[in-house]
Amino acid sequence: MSENCRAVLWDLDGTLVDSEKYHWRSWKETLEREGMTLSYETFLASFGQRNDTILSNWLGAEASKADIERIGDAKEARYRELVRLEGLAPLPGAAEWIERLNREGWRQAVASSAPRLNVDTVLEALGLSKWFQATVSAEDVQIGKPDPQVFLIAASRVGAAPHTSIVVEDAAAGVEASRRAGMRSIGVGKNARSLGADLAALSLSDLPPQTFASMLARRVADSE
Repeated sequence: MSENCRAVLWDLDGTLVDSEKYHWRSWKETLEREGMTLSYETFLASFGQRNDTILSNWLGAEASKADIERIGDAKEARYRELVRLEGLAPLPGAAEWIERLNREGWRQAVASSAPRLNVDTVLEALGLSKWFQATVSAEDVQIGKPDPQVFLIAASRVGAAPHTSIVVEDAAAGVEASRRAGMRSIGVGKNARSLGADLAALSLSDLPPQTFASMLARRVADSE
């Protein structure tokens, strides 16, 4: 692990890509086949969490591990089908920032609560796979966000220390995970200002060119 290695750790859904409509449709359709009705508000409250956590909350204590796994797998299969059939585009500024950071020598990783097949499918659909040195998905961690494990693993895989890593997130659980990991964070999206991140922006395209470098420079100055 190098003190000179700078890293950006990206959440996926809602940060690099807006796939909310596909998650909503796949959850809704899957649960309807199980005889359940899902409200949009309940769905939104689950964003950023692992499927085992989501389904344990929705199905209740009587749900078996087998049922949770079966329903979760069916939902994710439908989600990937929708991505492949209907396509995805990066959120404004996402591709530009990823390419810029690569040119400037930053290491980059995706640190997501999604299953690995989802991460791979989305990055392939976006055409962004080549820019990332590592990906961390649900299979790589035992505890989901707001536990810091996902970001600590991602930083380790690209050879960066927590204090030289910056997290980009759209969910409060992810921002809290970055704080527990000892990392600076940028919150993006319509709710960015309520996430508690070190910096908030409605869109990645709103960030000034030196945003990431300036955040690390301020951290060094604050520690001196």
